[in-house]
Amino acid sequence: MRSARDGAHALREALQSEGGTVAARLRAPAADREPLDQPGPAQLAAAGPRARGQELEYEVLLEMILEGYRLHYEKPVVVCPEDQDLALLLGDQLYALGLARLAELGDLEAVAELADVISLAAQAHSAEDPDLAGAVWEAGAVSVGWGASEAHRAAKARARAHAADAGDALRAAAADARRGGDL
Repeated sequence: MRSARDGAHALREALQSEGGTVAARLRAPAADREPLDQPGPAQLAAAGPRARGQELEYEVLLEMILEGYRLHYEKPVVVCPEDQDLALLLGDQLYALGLARLAELGDLEAVAELADVISLAAQAHSAEDPDLAGAVWEAGAVSVGWGASEAHRAAKARARAHAADAGDALRAAAADARRGGDL
């Protein structure tokens, strides 16, 4: 499986070809960012059977959406805005670019799933629960790559209700789906 660093390089290339404001604010992924050496949510989704034959496109569009999220809540990997206002605008642009690319593939189920990821991760951050945000991303990526299960939908409902075990439920549903559990 590709690493998040591979995905960051692919994202940078894709954004460079988009041009405009975002392309003018690109940088190379930091060499010392440890989590980039492992697969991230984009690579996880691209490895699933639903992405078969279009792995790189799924990886890049998920990297766009993930970088948009980072611009809103964390440290971005390849986009370097001058201020927080620009970061929010570029984050919104990357959400839109990634979702538009996904819609062009005709995968409306994944569009809905990633809209939920964006919403639930924002809710987790407003509750100052970065662990839940991470679980939302992991489970959402698995849902994009493998399809949503009843357990996944129930876990998202628990996250919306601020249940204390929502992160565990999301991770369990994701692990079950990757093992080929009930979809």
